[in-house]
Amino acid sequence: MATTPLTGAGRRRRGRGPAGIAPTAILLLGALYCLLPVSWVLVAAGKSKAELFSTSTFAPGTGLLSNLADLAAYRDGVFWLWMLNTLLYAGGGALLSTAVSAVSGYTLAKYRFPGRNLIFNLLLGGVLVPAVVLAIPQYLLFSRIGLADTYWSVLLPQILSPYGIYLARVYATAAVPDALLEAGRIDGAGHRLLLGRIALPLMLPGMVTIFLFQFVAIWNNFLLPFIMLGDDQRFPLTVGLYTLLAAGANQPSLYNLILTGTLLSIIPLIALFLTMQRYWRTDLAGGAVKS
Repeated sequence: MATTPLTGAGRRRRGRGPAGIAPTAILLLGALYCLLPVSWVLVAAGKSKAELFSTSTFAPGTGLLSNLADLAAYRDGVFWLWMLNTLLYAGGGALLSTAVSAVSGYTLAKYRFPGRNLIFNLLLGGVLVPAVVLAIPQYLLFSRIGLADTYWSVLLPQILSPYGIYLARVYATAAVPDALLEAGRIDGAGHRLLLGRIALPLMLPGMVTIFLFQFVAIWNNFLLPFIMLGDDQRFPLTVGLYTLLAAGANQPSLYNLILTGTLLSIIPLIALFLTMQRYWRTDLAGGAVKS
């Protein structure tokens, strides 16, 4: 019996079967799972003290402005100090980590020297080590040199990122052609010029990725500052909000401040992703053309 090929419409109808719907359904469930807590925080932060425990979960409230005013006035505005501390830790740590990762990854990708593979394998091993395992040894080390309970005790451990170096090495291998570097050497360019004028512009999308990963990781980091810091004037948002949560067990009125502070802590991350996503370009040579 003769058969006829499927037309475009027939293929589309076949794609709408159970096998074609399943991936979309899974993605929608995953999106719902991620967005549901954020939606609840958004709604709960707008409720007054009376509305928080008396209205339904997703019923809108009328207390957002009063919650913001109470949060700003709490302990003479300590929340905004926690916000500035978090920006310092996350912004400074992510910038330094991106710079170290880019230079280290480029070096491991484009230079041949004794021990290169050993160093890279050790870095891969570092990726597998959970941060919780290193927190106590890091505290003992910084305490011994007198840097515990300082900004440096939180900032310095975040600079060296094995995963960031790994990403930079992979990206430098793919994005920076050896022929381009060799042409630069023939023209008399030194190592610094090759790195600054050729390699780094080509690696810009990868560096933005490393920066975002590090920024989010440091912004959400709780254990390291919780162990390192004792003065609440140096707390980041994660530890500061935790202290509010612990105090809220005896003062339920603080729950509104916790929810409002949690909502405000999400906004910089959303703004960062929206402003920096344009740097994720598919053309690897986009940076070199502009340099």
